[in-house]
Parts: sequence; structure tokens; C-alpha cells
Amino acid sequence: MENRNKSGAFSYSYSAERQEEINRIVEKYTAEGNGIEKLRRLDKSAELPGRIVSLTLGVIGTLALGLGMCCTIEWPGLFAIGVVIGAVGIFMIIAAYPAFSKLTARRRRRLAPQMVKLGNELKSGSAENLPTGTG
Repeated sequence: MENRNKSGAFSYSYSAERQEEINRIVEKYTAEGNGIEKLRRLDKSAELPGRIVSLTLGVIGTLALGLGMCCTIEWPGLFAIGVVIGAVGIFMIIAAYPAFSKLTARRRRRLAPQMVKLGNELKSGSAENLPTGTG
């Protein structure tokens, strides 16, 4: 696998399987991909902001609900504060799904022209040279 060339430096030659693997890895970083990959990336990017916000609301709300329960059960002097903290946590948990829905719908409306254009290009079979803006 190793050879010394005339200048004394080593040169390596890889097997065909390794060459294919190297090409696949390089392709991930250099090429934009084909049309269906672009369409999938756009679709995923439409849900990502909503997913982040809803998960954050859900986790913080769950922690607040737990803290509120802890205040009401463990520390009787903090009963009223525990109820308020728990109610805020419940509200945050309830708000997580509508936040996801609204943010995702807004993002999809913004990406709709690109998605439709790319979808139409894929249907007609000429999606190789489309730009990939994600908004």
C-alpha cells in the first residue's frame, strides 16, 4: 500500500472500497446533494425552530411543575408559592404544542415557494442545479 516516489516521500494508494468511502465522505461536505435531499432538508428545517421552542417549554414547564409539587408537599410554609409555580409549569407544558404548531406553520408558509418550486422541478426531472436557501 505504501510506495516511495522519486523524491523520497511516501504515497499511499487505497483499495476501491476505501476510495468509494472517501468519495462518499467528501461528497457530504462538498456537494449540495440531489433534489430529493434538498427537499428533505427544507422540510426538516421547517420543523426545527418549533421543535426547539416546544421542547424548551416542555422541559422548563415540567421542572416548574415538579418544583411546585415539591414546595406544596415538602415545605408546608411554601404551599401557596408551590401552587403558583406548579400552575405556571402546567401552563408552559400546555403551551408547548401550540407553540410548535404555530412556529412550524409560519416557517412552512415562508418556505412554501421554495418547496413548491423544488417539488415541481423534481417532478419534471430537472432538479440538479437548484439553489438551496433555507430561509
